[in-house]
Amino acid sequence: MLARVWSATLLGLEAIKVGVEVDVSGGLPNITVVGLPDTAIQESKERVKAALKNAEFGVPMRKIVINLTPADLRKEGPSFDLPISIAILAASEQISAHLLGDTLLLGELSLDGSIRAIAGVLPIAAAAKERLNITTLVVPYDNAQEAAVVEGLAVYGFKHLREVAEFLTHPEDFQPVTFQQQEDLISIPLNLPDLKDVKGQNLARRALEIAAAGGHNLVFVGPPGSGKTMLARRLPSILPDLTFEEALEVSQIHSVAGLLKERGTLIRTRPFRSPHHSASGPSLVGGGSYPKPGEISLAHRGVLFLDELTEFKRTVLEFLRQPLEDGSVSISRARQSIQFPAQFTLIASTNPCPCGYYGDSIQACSCSSRQREQYWAKLSGPLMDRIDLQVIVSRLKPEEMTGMTLGEDSQTIRERVKKARGHAYQRYQADRAVRCNAQMQPKHLRQYCQLDQMSRQLLEGAIQRLGLSARAMDRILKVSRTIADLAEQETIKSHHLAEAIQYRTIDRLI
Repeated sequence: MLARVWSATLLGLEAIKVGVEVDVSGGLPNITVVGLPDTAIQESKERVKAALKNAEFGVPMRKIVINLTPADLRKEGPSFDLPISIAILAASEQISAHLLGDTLLLGELSLDGSIRAIAGVLPIAAAAKERLNITTLVVPYDNAQEAAVVEGLAVYGFKHLREVAEFLTHPEDFQPVTFQQQEDLISIPLNLPDLKDVKGQNLARRALEIAAAGGHNLVFVGPPGSGKTMLARRLPSILPDLTFEEALEVSQIHSVAGLLKERGTLIRTRPFRSPHHSASGPSLVGGGSYPKPGEISLAHRGVLFLDELTEFKRTVLEFLRQPLEDGSVSISRARQSIQFPAQFTLIASTNPCPCGYYGDSIQACSCSSRQREQYWAKLSGPLMDRIDLQVIVSRLKPEEMTGMTLGEDSQTIRERVKKARGHAYQRYQADRAVRCNAQMQPKHLRQYCQLDQMSRQLLEGAIQRLGLSARAMDRILKVSRTIADLAEQETIKSHHLAEAIQYRTIDRLI
């Protein structure tokens, strides 16, 4: 007898509906899986047989052919264990099949029949509701709240294979999982490092506030112990909350990466990713035989922090150029091309030279000019062009280090950032692809960054003195727009532009 069950697989963040067809017919007892399965699916034959037996179901001693459609699409992962086992039970008439037409099943089986959590449930649930013509989703119990985020989809979570069989036979005895209120997910207490712990460094604190308000990229350059890393790690404490739509978007990426099942139902705070400087290019941008999101996609709508920037390999840093410009990354393989979102704020820190003390007011630099040149050669001009704010962080004065005066706390700064982002949100309401000033396109610059005669002359002088590129000029205008928003002014004034220009001084070191 023939039975078909619906499941799904992922290509990047896109869910593809997969039909699991099982034919039980005469012949020598054997299970064959076709339809481009990977090793994990091929091994599911043994898991399914043991799970059916230990769940007190019969394993047909006949020829069983399992076909995964479409046949030309490669499938991966253990999430097909549950649909395969249910299809075998339906084909051998051990359970009713009348609900299988509009039900999608996902889950990995243990040998005792229990159902284990899997990765990628949230994007599959979203696609099931929007375009896969699915009304009911059956998932592992630990993934149920994750899938129930999607409204209008009946989600059932089960711990054991026998529970799924009972549900398909007597669905009226079960209730779908209910999702808690959206406000409870987004508005939660933040337990993040506070900026009031940072002594001095007023210029760097100001740059951090501008970066948070406009989504601008930022690099700190200074001697060891000046507070670069301490400042960068406090950026999340002044960023506004994720909206529900952003939280859903970020959570889908983490779900595909297999990180969501350890963090609850939704990512509730903006991501902060800090890879080690030994990271490879594919670990940053994503990749693999079956492409998975990398660090820049996991930092989507959040922060990517690269500590000791000049310790990264130059080839690795060059991988960042296209995502910083486009807000997404495309990973091409022979059979397919997959795109992951990557709209993140890049925060970096580095020493000014190999010994770390070039330009320091107390300790002399021991590096030669050739060593400094080789050190900075890892940062190409095009990469630095894409970093809006370039700030020199000087050594603290003795009275600042020993003083007990606290800086402005993160909550106060966060309120100003939220106001500035609110102005930008109203400004770009007609174009929802732009959410902050750093994402402005040339048409937005022409409309929202108009300069008076004095400001234009100031900008032209800066371009000539600093040798700025057209991209660097656009970045200055975007930062000026953010500074004006923080000042709650509709137009960009010359002092806003002058402040933005002062954050481009490190360009001359490259």
